[in-house]
Amino acid sequence: MHQLIAAPFLERHVLVRPGSRGGALLPEPRYNELRALDPGEPAPPWLAGAITAQWPDLDVAHQLLGEFLLVRRPSPWGYGKASWEVNLGCNYKCKHCYLGLKMNSGMPWEDKRRCLDIMAEAGVVFLQITGGEPTIDKDFLRAYRYAWGLGMMITVSTNGSLLWKENLLRLFRECPPYRVTVSMYGAAKASYDELTRRDGAWDQFVQGMNAARHARLPLRMSIVVTDDNGHEEQAMVDLCTSWDVEYEVFTNMTPTIYGGGEVLTAQSKEHLRLRKTFTGCNAGHTFFHMDPHGLVSICKIGRDDQISLPHEGIQGLARLGAIADRLMLRTGGCSGCGIAGTCRVCRPLAKHYQEAKAPLEAYCQHGEKKAG
Repeated sequence: MHQLIAAPFLERHVLVRPGSRGGALLPEPRYNELRALDPGEPAPPWLAGAITAQWPDLDVAHQLLGEFLLVRRPSPWGYGKASWEVNLGCNYKCKHCYLGLKMNSGMPWEDKRRCLDIMAEAGVVFLQITGGEPTIDKDFLRAYRYAWGLGMMITVSTNGSLLWKENLLRLFRECPPYRVTVSMYGAAKASYDELTRRDGAWDQFVQGMNAARHARLPLRMSIVVTDDNGHEEQAMVDLCTSWDVEYEVFTNMTPTIYGGGEVLTAQSKEHLRLRKTFTGCNAGHTFFHMDPHGLVSICKIGRDDQISLPHEGIQGLARLGAIADRLMLRTGGCSGCGIAGTCRVCRPLAKHYQEAKAPLEAYCQHGEKKAG
Protein backbone atom coordinates (compact mmCIF):
# COMPACT_ATOMS: atom_id res chain seq x y z
CA MET A 1 0.00 0.00 0.00
CA HIS A 2 1.51 3.29 -1.08
CA GLN A 3 2.46 6.12 1.24
CA LEU A 4 3.40 8.58 -1.49
CA ILE A 5 2.21 9.42 -4.99
CA ALA A 6 4.29 10.85 -7.82
CA ALA A 7 2.03 12.24 -10.52
CA PRO A 8 1.66 14.75 -13.32
CA PHE A 9 -0.63 17.53 -12.16
CA LEU A 10 -1.75 20.09 -14.74
CA GLU A 11 1.54 21.31 -16.26
CA ARG A 12 3.74 20.16 -13.38
CA HIS A 13 4.76 17.00 -11.57
CA VAL A 14 4.16 16.56 -7.87
CA LEU A 15 5.06 14.31 -4.98
CA VAL A 16 2.17 14.10 -2.52
CA ARG A 17 1.28 12.08 0.56
CA PRO A 18 -2.26 10.94 1.43
CA GLY A 19 -3.29 12.48 4.73
CA SER A 20 -0.86 15.36 4.32
CA ARG A 21 -1.53 18.86 3.03
CA GLY A 22 2.07 19.38 2.01
CA GLY A 23 3.83 18.23 -1.11
CA ALA A 24 6.83 18.79 -3.35
CA LEU A 25 7.31 19.67 -6.99
CA LEU A 26 9.25 17.19 -9.07
CA PRO A 27 11.35 18.33 -12.05
CA GLU A 28 10.17 16.46 -15.11
CA PRO A 29 13.47 14.53 -15.49
CA ARG A 30 13.13 13.27 -11.90
CA TYR A 31 9.53 12.19 -12.52
CA ASN A 32 10.60 10.37 -15.70
CA GLU A 33 13.39 8.70 -13.72
CA LEU A 34 10.85 7.38 -11.20
CA ARG A 35 8.69 6.04 -14.03
CA ALA A 36 11.64 4.15 -15.46
CA LEU A 37 12.78 2.60 -12.18
CA ASP A 38 11.74 -0.91 -11.20
CA PRO A 39 9.49 -1.09 -8.11
CA GLY A 40 11.95 -3.64 -6.69
CA GLU A 41 14.79 -1.11 -6.64
CA PRO A 42 15.69 0.95 -3.58
CA ALA A 43 14.76 4.60 -3.40
CA PRO A 44 17.35 6.79 -5.11
CA PRO A 45 19.21 9.03 -2.63
CA TRP A 46 17.77 12.24 -4.06
CA LEU A 47 14.21 10.96 -3.51
CA ALA A 48 14.91 9.77 0.04
CA GLY A 49 16.40 13.18 0.82
CA ALA A 50 13.46 15.08 -0.67
CA ILE A 51 10.99 12.95 1.30
CA THR A 52 12.85 13.47 4.58
CA ALA A 53 12.97 17.23 3.95
CA GLN A 54 9.21 17.40 3.35
CA TRP A 55 8.07 14.71 5.81
CA PRO A 56 10.67 14.21 8.58
CA ASP A 57 8.63 11.36 10.08
CA LEU A 58 8.88 9.29 6.90
CA ASP A 59 12.13 7.37 6.36
CA VAL A 60 12.30 5.45 3.08
CA ALA A 61 16.07 5.20 2.73
CA HIS A 62 16.04 1.43 3.22
CA GLN A 63 12.76 0.64 1.47
CA LEU A 64 12.10 -0.53 -2.05
CA LEU A 65 10.21 1.90 -4.28
CA GLY A 66 7.21 -0.36 -4.67
CA GLU A 67 6.79 -0.56 -0.91
CA PHE A 68 5.91 3.11 -0.50
CA LEU A 69 5.56 4.89 -3.86
CA LEU A 70 2.84 4.86 -6.52
CA VAL A 71 3.86 6.51 -9.78
CA ARG A 72 0.90 7.76 -11.83
CA ARG A 73 1.15 7.64 -15.60
CA PRO A 74 0.90 10.86 -17.63
CA SER A 75 -2.44 11.60 -19.27
CA PRO A 76 -3.05 13.52 -22.51
CA TRP A 77 -6.40 14.73 -21.15
CA GLY A 78 -5.02 17.16 -18.57
CA TYR A 79 -7.73 16.92 -15.91
CA GLY A 80 -6.13 17.36 -12.50
CA LYS A 81 -9.25 17.59 -10.34
CA ALA A 82 -12.80 16.23 -10.26
CA SER A 83 -15.77 16.02 -7.93
CA TRP A 84 -18.24 13.16 -7.67
CA GLU A 85 -21.71 13.12 -6.16
CA VAL A 86 -21.82 9.48 -5.22
CA ASN A 87 -25.47 9.87 -4.19
CA LEU A 88 -28.09 12.61 -3.80
CA GLY A 89 -29.59 10.86 -0.79
CA CYS A 90 -29.03 12.29 2.68
CA ASN A 91 -29.92 11.64 6.30
CA TYR A 92 -30.72 15.35 6.72
CA LYS A 93 -33.40 17.49 5.06
CA CYS A 94 -31.65 20.86 5.22
CA LYS A 95 -33.78 23.87 4.34
CA HIS A 96 -31.02 25.48 2.26
CA CYS A 97 -29.75 22.46 0.28
CA TYR A 98 -29.02 23.31 -3.35
CA LEU A 99 -29.56 19.70 -4.43
CA GLY A 100 -33.32 19.94 -3.93
CA LEU A 101 -34.81 16.45 -4.15
CA LYS A 102 -33.08 13.75 -2.08
CA MET A 103 -33.06 10.51 -4.05
CA ASN A 104 -31.11 7.38 -3.14
CA SER A 105 -30.28 6.42 -6.69
CA GLY A 106 -27.13 5.94 -8.68
CA MET A 107 -24.99 3.57 -10.71
CA PRO A 108 -24.29 -0.10 -10.00
CA TRP A 109 -20.85 -0.79 -8.58
CA GLU A 110 -19.31 -1.91 -11.86
CA ASP A 111 -20.19 1.41 -13.49
CA LYS A 112 -18.84 3.33 -10.51
CA ARG A 113 -15.56 1.44 -10.77
CA ARG A 114 -15.34 2.05 -14.50
CA CYS A 115 -15.93 5.77 -14.01
CA LEU A 116 -13.17 5.92 -11.40
CA ASP A 117 -10.83 4.15 -13.83
CA ILE A 118 -11.69 6.74 -16.47
CA MET A 119 -11.05 9.57 -14.01
CA ALA A 120 -7.61 8.15 -13.29
CA GLU A 121 -6.93 7.78 -17.02
CA ALA A 122 -7.98 11.42 -17.49
CA GLY A 123 -5.28 12.47 -15.00
CA VAL A 124 -7.39 13.25 -11.92
CA VAL A 125 -5.16 13.47 -8.85
CA PHE A 126 -7.46 15.36 -6.46
CA LEU A 127 -10.97 13.93 -6.13
CA GLN A 128 -13.78 15.30 -3.99
CA ILE A 129 -16.39 12.71 -3.01
CA THR A 130 -19.62 14.41 -2.03
CA GLY A 131 -23.39 13.92 -2.06
CA GLY A 132 -26.03 14.18 -0.68
CA GLU A 133 -24.30 12.55 2.24
CA PRO A 134 -21.64 10.30 0.70
CA THR A 135 -21.04 8.15 3.77
CA ILE A 136 -24.57 6.70 3.63
CA ASP A 137 -24.04 5.32 0.11
CA LYS A 138 -23.88 1.52 0.04
CA ASP A 139 -20.74 1.63 -2.09
CA PHE A 140 -18.94 4.50 -0.35
CA LEU A 141 -16.37 2.36 1.47
CA ARG A 142 -15.23 0.38 -1.55
CA ALA A 143 -15.50 3.34 -3.91
CA TYR A 144 -13.28 5.42 -1.64
CA ARG A 145 -10.79 2.58 -1.22
CA TYR A 146 -10.73 1.91 -4.96
CA ALA A 147 -10.14 5.58 -5.85
CA TRP A 148 -7.44 5.76 -3.20
CA GLY A 149 -5.76 2.71 -4.68
CA LEU A 150 -5.69 4.40 -8.08
CA GLY A 151 -3.53 7.14 -6.57
CA MET A 152 -6.07 9.88 -5.90
CA MET A 153 -5.87 12.40 -3.07
CA ILE A 154 -9.41 12.30 -1.73
CA THR A 155 -11.51 14.96 -0.04
CA VAL A 156 -14.75 13.76 1.56
CA SER A 157 -17.48 16.38 1.96
CA THR A 158 -19.83 15.27 4.72
CA ASN A 159 -22.22 16.47 7.40
CA GLY A 160 -20.10 14.55 9.91
CA SER A 161 -23.00 12.63 11.41
CA LEU A 162 -21.42 9.21 10.84
CA LEU A 163 -17.74 9.96 11.45
CA TRP A 164 -17.93 8.07 14.74
CA LYS A 165 -18.52 4.75 12.94
CA GLU A 166 -15.63 2.34 13.28
CA ASN A 167 -15.76 1.17 9.65
CA LEU A 168 -15.24 4.76 8.47
CA LEU A 169 -12.49 5.47 10.98
CA ARG A 170 -10.72 2.23 10.00
CA LEU A 171 -10.95 3.16 6.33
CA PHE A 172 -9.44 6.59 6.98
CA ARG A 173 -6.64 5.07 9.07
CA GLU A 174 -5.72 2.61 6.35
CA CYS A 175 -6.27 5.00 3.42
CA PRO A 176 -5.77 8.55 4.74
CA PRO A 177 -7.87 11.27 3.08
CA TYR A 178 -6.40 14.50 1.84
CA ARG A 179 -9.14 16.36 3.69
CA VAL A 180 -12.48 15.77 5.40
CA THR A 181 -14.70 18.81 4.93
CA VAL A 182 -17.56 18.94 7.42
CA SER A 183 -20.56 21.24 7.03
CA MET A 184 -21.61 23.01 10.22
CA TYR A 185 -25.23 24.10 10.62
CA GLY A 186 -25.34 25.66 14.07
CA ALA A 187 -23.65 26.00 17.45
CA ALA A 188 -26.50 24.57 19.55
CA LYS A 189 -29.00 21.75 19.36
CA ALA A 190 -32.09 23.87 18.67
CA SER A 191 -30.77 25.76 15.65
CA TYR A 192 -28.89 22.76 14.24
CA ASP A 193 -31.85 20.39 14.41
CA GLU A 194 -34.17 23.08 13.03
CA LEU A 195 -32.06 23.78 9.94
CA THR A 196 -31.39 20.11 9.20
CA ARG A 197 -35.03 19.21 10.01
CA ARG A 198 -33.88 16.15 11.90
CA ASP A 199 -34.21 15.59 15.64
CA GLY A 200 -30.91 14.44 17.13
CA ALA A 201 -28.79 15.77 14.25
CA TRP A 202 -26.76 18.01 16.59
CA ASP A 203 -25.99 15.10 18.90
CA GLN A 204 -24.70 12.98 16.02
CA PHE A 205 -22.68 15.91 14.65
CA VAL A 206 -20.95 16.39 18.02
CA GLN A 207 -20.35 12.64 18.34
CA GLY A 208 -18.87 12.56 14.83
CA MET A 209 -16.66 15.58 15.43
CA ASN A 210 -15.35 14.21 18.71
CA ALA A 211 -14.41 10.93 17.01
CA ALA A 212 -12.88 12.69 13.99
CA ARG A 213 -10.78 14.98 16.16
CA HIS A 214 -9.65 12.06 18.30
CA ALA A 215 -8.63 10.22 15.11
CA ARG A 216 -6.75 13.36 14.00
CA LEU A 217 -8.49 13.47 10.65
CA PRO A 218 -7.47 16.39 8.40
CA LEU A 219 -10.60 18.42 9.10
CA ARG A 220 -11.94 21.60 7.58
CA MET A 221 -15.27 23.11 8.56
CA SER A 222 -17.74 24.77 6.19
CA ILE A 223 -19.80 27.09 8.39
CA VAL A 224 -23.19 27.58 6.73
CA VAL A 225 -24.97 30.74 7.92
CA THR A 226 -28.73 30.89 7.38
CA ASP A 227 -31.78 32.61 8.80
CA ASP A 228 -32.07 29.87 11.44
CA ASN A 229 -28.53 30.10 12.79
CA GLY A 230 -27.33 33.55 11.76
CA HIS A 231 -27.29 34.69 15.38
CA GLU A 232 -24.77 31.92 16.08
CA GLU A 233 -22.21 32.78 13.42
CA GLN A 234 -19.60 33.91 15.92
CA ALA A 235 -20.38 30.99 18.19
CA MET A 236 -19.75 28.60 15.30
CA VAL A 237 -16.45 30.33 14.54
CA ASP A 238 -15.47 30.18 18.22
CA LEU A 239 -16.29 26.47 18.36
CA CYS A 240 -14.06 25.75 15.35
CA THR A 241 -11.29 27.81 16.95
CA SER A 242 -11.60 25.90 20.23
CA TRP A 243 -11.33 22.66 18.26
CA ASP A 244 -8.27 24.05 16.43
CA VAL A 245 -9.91 23.25 13.10
CA GLU A 246 -9.69 25.53 10.07
CA TYR A 247 -12.95 26.85 8.69
CA GLU A 248 -14.62 28.86 5.95
CA VAL A 249 -17.87 30.79 6.33
CA PHE A 250 -20.62 30.58 3.69
CA THR A 251 -23.47 33.06 3.87
CA ASN A 252 -25.03 33.25 0.39
CA MET A 253 -27.71 30.70 -0.47
CA THR A 254 -28.04 29.46 -4.05
CA PRO A 255 -31.00 27.99 -5.96
CA THR A 256 -31.31 24.26 -6.44
CA ILE A 257 -29.61 22.51 -9.33
CA TYR A 258 -33.05 22.40 -10.96
CA GLY A 259 -33.41 26.18 -10.79
CA GLY A 260 -35.79 26.08 -7.83
CA GLY A 261 -35.98 29.06 -5.52
CA GLU A 262 -37.61 27.38 -2.54
CA VAL A 263 -34.30 27.06 -0.68
CA LEU A 264 -33.59 30.79 -0.94
CA THR A 265 -36.02 31.41 1.91
CA ALA A 266 -33.27 30.11 4.21
CA GLN A 267 -31.14 33.15 3.33
CA SER A 268 -30.30 35.49 6.19
CA LYS A 269 -30.63 38.92 4.60
CA GLU A 270 -28.42 40.39 7.29
CA HIS A 271 -25.65 38.01 6.29
CA LEU A 272 -25.93 38.36 2.51
CA ARG A 273 -22.44 39.36 1.41
CA LEU A 274 -21.03 40.78 -1.79
CA ARG A 275 -19.12 38.14 -3.70
CA LYS A 276 -15.76 38.85 -5.25
CA THR A 277 -15.65 39.63 -8.95
CA PHE A 278 -15.79 36.46 -11.01
CA THR A 279 -12.58 36.35 -13.05
CA GLY A 280 -13.07 33.00 -14.75
CA CYS A 281 -12.30 29.39 -13.86
CA ASN A 282 -11.04 26.19 -15.44
CA ALA A 283 -14.31 24.27 -15.12
CA GLY A 284 -14.55 21.84 -18.01
CA HIS A 285 -10.92 22.31 -18.97
CA THR A 286 -8.86 21.01 -16.04
CA PHE A 287 -11.76 20.09 -13.74
CA PHE A 288 -15.09 18.30 -14.11
CA HIS A 289 -18.01 17.08 -12.01
CA MET A 290 -19.83 13.74 -12.13
CA ASP A 291 -23.31 13.09 -10.74
CA PRO A 292 -24.59 9.79 -9.25
CA HIS A 293 -25.50 8.44 -12.69
CA GLY A 294 -22.11 9.05 -14.28
CA LEU A 295 -23.24 12.21 -16.07
CA VAL A 296 -20.30 14.59 -16.36
CA SER A 297 -20.68 18.36 -16.40
CA ILE A 298 -18.24 21.24 -16.23
CA CYS A 299 -18.98 21.76 -12.51
CA LYS A 300 -21.67 21.29 -9.85
CA ILE A 301 -23.56 24.36 -11.07
CA GLY A 302 -23.27 24.21 -14.86
CA ARG A 303 -24.99 20.89 -15.54
CA ASP A 304 -26.29 21.53 -19.04
CA ASP A 305 -25.11 19.27 -21.88
CA GLN A 306 -23.95 16.44 -19.63
CA ILE A 307 -21.78 13.61 -20.93
CA SER A 308 -22.45 10.01 -19.92
CA LEU A 309 -19.11 8.63 -18.81
CA PRO A 310 -20.29 4.99 -18.55
CA HIS A 311 -21.62 5.08 -22.12
CA GLU A 312 -19.19 7.39 -23.92
CA GLY A 313 -16.03 6.57 -22.00
CA ILE A 314 -13.07 8.88 -21.84
CA GLN A 315 -13.61 10.08 -25.40
CA GLY A 316 -16.70 11.93 -24.22
CA LEU A 317 -14.48 14.32 -22.26
CA ALA A 318 -13.21 15.70 -25.57
CA ARG A 319 -16.44 17.71 -25.83
CA LEU A 320 -16.28 19.18 -22.33
CA GLY A 321 -14.07 22.17 -23.07
CA ALA A 322 -16.34 23.44 -25.82
CA ILE A 323 -19.38 22.96 -23.56
CA ALA A 324 -17.66 25.00 -20.84
CA ASP A 325 -16.88 27.85 -23.21
CA ARG A 326 -20.48 27.91 -24.44
CA LEU A 327 -22.03 27.85 -20.98
CA MET A 328 -19.89 30.76 -19.84
CA LEU A 329 -21.23 33.07 -22.56
CA ARG A 330 -23.53 35.85 -21.35
CA THR A 331 -27.00 35.05 -22.64
CA GLY A 332 -30.63 35.61 -21.73
CA GLY A 333 -31.09 38.42 -19.25
CA CYS A 334 -27.32 38.99 -19.12
CA SER A 335 -26.68 39.48 -22.85
CA GLY A 336 -25.56 42.96 -23.71
CA CYS A 337 -24.83 43.90 -20.10
CA GLY A 338 -22.34 46.75 -19.96
CA ILE A 339 -20.77 45.67 -16.66
CA ALA A 340 -20.66 41.91 -17.27
CA GLY A 341 -16.87 42.04 -16.97
CA THR A 342 -17.20 42.75 -13.27
CA CYS A 343 -20.03 40.31 -12.54
CA ARG A 344 -19.78 38.48 -9.23
CA VAL A 345 -21.21 35.14 -10.37
CA CYS A 346 -20.51 32.93 -13.35
CA ARG A 347 -23.07 32.64 -16.12
CA PRO A 348 -24.35 29.15 -15.10
CA LEU A 349 -25.03 30.36 -11.55
CA ALA A 350 -26.69 33.55 -12.79
CA LYS A 351 -28.94 31.37 -14.95
CA HIS A 352 -30.03 29.37 -11.88
CA TYR A 353 -30.88 32.57 -10.01
CA GLN A 354 -32.88 33.83 -13.00
CA GLU A 355 -34.79 30.54 -13.31
CA ALA A 356 -35.56 30.73 -9.59
CA LYS A 357 -36.82 34.31 -10.00
CA ALA A 358 -34.49 35.31 -7.18
CA PRO A 359 -34.18 38.96 -6.07
CA LEU A 360 -31.70 40.70 -8.35
CA GLU A 361 -29.57 41.83 -5.44
CA ALA A 362 -28.86 38.18 -4.58
CA TYR A 363 -26.59 37.78 -7.60
CA CYS A 364 -26.38 40.91 -9.77
CA GLN A 365 -24.74 44.31 -9.44
CA HIS A 366 -27.77 45.99 -10.97
CA GLY A 367 -29.81 44.69 -8.06
CA GLU A 368 -27.19 45.85 -5.60
CA LYS A 369 -27.52 49.39 -6.92
CA LYS A 370 -31.30 49.32 -6.59
CA ALA A 371 -31.11 47.84 -3.09
CA GLY A 372 -28.64 50.54 -2.07
